Amino acid sequence: MIQKNLTLEKHVKIGTTSDLGDCIKDFRSSQGLTQSDISGLANTGNRFIIELENGKETVQLNKVLDVLNVLGLELTVTRKNKF
Repeated sequence: MIQKNLTLEKHVKIGTTSDLGDCIKDFRSSQGLTQSDISGLANTGNRFIIELENGKETVQLNKVLDVLNVLGLELTVTRKNKF
């Protein structure tokens, strides 16, 4: 689980859809936003936000990016450190 009162001043490693859902949920909550707030702003259904925050593996990437954008977050990809 991601830390509470998340401000995301640092990078958060996301390895699973559950990690992503937890990150979004914790950040949304820390900003005092409801799932309905986000679904309205991102032009998605409330069910999509629920499924995203619950780590559903088959959510639509374009909608995920819309949600991140509404929250003021962005997705970046970096190469894993190899030993």
